[in-house]
Amino acid sequence: MMTMSRPPISESERRSRQWRAARNAGWKRSELVWEEWQEKGNELLSSGRSLPAALRFIAADWLAMFTLDRLDPRRAASTANAACALRMIGAGWAARRFYALAIRDWGRIDRQLRDVVIQPRARSSLFHLRMEALHRERFEANRRQRLSAFIDETGECLEHIAGGLKPPHRLYARWNGEKPPVFDDSRRLLAACLLVAFPD
Repeated sequence: MMTMSRPPISESERRSRQWRAARNAGWKRSELVWEEWQEKGNELLSSGRSLPAALRFIAADWLAMFTLDRLDPRRAASTANAACALRMIGAGWAARRFYALAIRDWGRIDRQLRDVVIQPRARSSLFHLRMEALHRERFEANRRQRLSAFIDETGECLEHIAGGLKPPHRLYARWNGEKPPVFDDSRRLLAACLLVAFPD
């Protein structure tokens, strides 16, 4: 008996759907491009392709400078990844300067957490949907607490990376599992935290 199955979604169709969802949530195209470039840079770095990774990080830093607000936490992540790129190409003096700027800017991020708008998540069961509706404030407080922990961990990692030490927490390795399915402020903040790269 012949079974009918849907053809797999092409990469361009997936990206088009993602862009529509992001645009409907108020994101600019440059925000999605920034996220994609940082993801790709981290993937390349993980597979040992340092030069292409460095080029992605530098391009994403330029994009951030021209399209993101000066206090956006993704600007600090961009500066850190530009520092990583500079270190990989042997410009240690410039990398140290960029890491110092990233650490300075990261120090402001915790104060922004109170302004983060967290959208409700899609739930797999009616029970979980009802629980979140009944205890919305508790759910949101827990999410903010988790975001605060990510901010602290990334700050610790930046300090270690700047000093040439191995970071104490995994960052990019957790991105795919932690990335919110919705395009809200928590996704912006998590991207800033977990897309920070470091050379081996």
